Amino acid sequence: MVKQPRPGRVKTRLGRDIGMIDATWWYRHQVDRIVRHLRDPRWTMVAGYAPKTSRVMVGPRDVKLWQGNGDLGQRMIRLLRQAPPKSVLIGSDISGVQPHHIGRAIAALGSHDCVLGPSPDGGFWLIGAHHPGRLQRDILAGVRWSTADALTDTQTRLPGRVALVDTLNDVDTAQDLP
Repeated sequence: MVKQPRPGRVKTRLGRDIGMIDATWWYRHQVDRIVRHLRDPRWTMVAGYAPKTSRVMVGPRDVKLWQGNGDLGQRMIRLLRQAPPKSVLIGSDISGVQPHHIGRAIAALGSHDCVLGPSPDGGFWLIGAHHPGRLQRDILAGVRWSTADALTDTQTRLPGRVALVDTLNDVDTAQDLP
């Protein structure tokens, strides 16, 4: 999931710590790094972008999909429901994510219905499903986003067996920067 890097529209909590221009600069470079480093022949990269008018720079073999309207959960599930079996979705602010993290999450879907990648702040950096098209549209309704309860709320709503994979940090504030 990627947003168009505009000051005051992306990484606003980080922007309150380091300034909106610097937060936007960090985000722009972070998205570029993720797109370059996570491209792998084992999977197709899809950029779920917002807003609808964004110009998202991805490679010629990558796919772009508009996130659509709604809260974070609605947008995530909308993107996942369009994905093939054993798909995962990640945020674009995960500074330490590497291809082996994605590979482990996809492998976990061989024996689990869903997968989550926890973040130390109580949220998560990755969500995936063995059969994402079967997820109910409102499955994440009521999740307390941007709180220490987001992972637990999500885990209790997902169907079947849920695997937890690597814990990685997402960047929300200056303290989260690598």
